[in-house]
Amino acid sequence: MEATKKKLKLIVFELQKEEYAIPVQQVRSIEKLLPITRVPNVPPHIKGVINLRGVITPIVDLSTRFNLEEKLETDASRIIITLVDEHEIGFIVDAANDVVDITEEAMEPAPEVVGSVENKYVQGVVKIDKRLFVCLDLNEILQLDQPKV
Repeated sequence: MEATKKKLKLIVFELQKEEYAIPVQQVRSIEKLLPITRVPNVPPHIKGVINLRGVITPIVDLSTRFNLEEKLETDASRIIITLVDEHEIGFIVDAANDVVDITEEAMEPAPEVVGSVENKYVQGVVKIDKRLFVCLDLNEILQLDQPKV
């Protein structure tokens, strides 16, 4: 009897014409861009905060976080609201593309060089048909933002 393969659902989004993914269980919602209130003395990739249904939510610009060329927001731009360590965090992306189902075995370890995203931010790489996308580790992306104790 074959063991049941563990299934994963991923939200696929676009950033600088490349596809990335995050586990759907970390996603609370996908929102159109909302007015962002700037906050002084924060790293450049923290764009500020939004008021999302009464919850003040910090917003991270992934392009800036990954040292990619800054891109102007368009009608397709979205904020992916996630739950990371019990905190709501929003990530600005160029577009939210779709949801895909994969087996755990479909995610391969990240090669030494994955485009322009540092390896420590990468959970793995997924290939489906002719598509290839990088699965990100949101906890690691935010790690440097945590105060050192």
